[in-house]
Amino acid sequence: MNQKSFAVAIQELVKSDRDLAKIVSSLGNPPQWQRKPGFPTLIRIILEQQVSLASAKATFERLIDAVEELTPQSFLRLDDAKLKSLGFSRQKTRYGRELAQAIVDRRLHLDNLEQLDNDQIRKQLTSIKGIGDWTVDMYLMMALQRQDVFPSKDLAVAVAVKEIKNLSTRPQKAELESIAQSWQPYRAIATQILWHYYLNTPRIK
Repeated sequence: MNQKSFAVAIQELVKSDRDLAKIVSSLGNPPQWQRKPGFPTLIRIILEQQVSLASAKATFERLIDAVEELTPQSFLRLDDAKLKSLGFSRQKTRYGRELAQAIVDRRLHLDNLEQLDNDQIRKQLTSIKGIGDWTVDMYLMMALQRQDVFPSKDLAVAVAVKEIKNLSTRPQKAELESIAQSWQPYRAIATQILWHYYLNTPRIK
């Protein structure tokens, strides 16, 4: 998805959903979340599981500084103590090693994923311990730029939908998926509008 098609998708969503239209009218178009496909991006997404983006970014930047180039091989050369000092939990150290080893062993070929459909990619990635649907959704959306992915387990999406749709409770996975049906075939872009709202709306903690 290039910038032109991204803008077209936003306009289609704005025309079909007044709540998304309000966000765009108030905050402007969301940024197009893009990351380079490959091992570093998957490691970063693993770091982002269930923590703040700022915390994950800080750990990822320390990791980048600790190696000459972040590859599966260079990651595996870092011992557990070093990864802990960079900010990796024991669990995410294990997940990172599982991913790196799968690539080194040629059980996972990241360069080939772009040629596959979403379901095939999901099957391959979730075969690696520590990679679940949310991580796959993020990779599909940001690295592979698939336009109709919807991360129904994303907390920010659930909070944003609750607020813009004036729901009494935070919607669960099934309800979110039902609401998102009307955003097809641009659910990934709708998600980025929701993120734009979530990140730019103060809320009481």
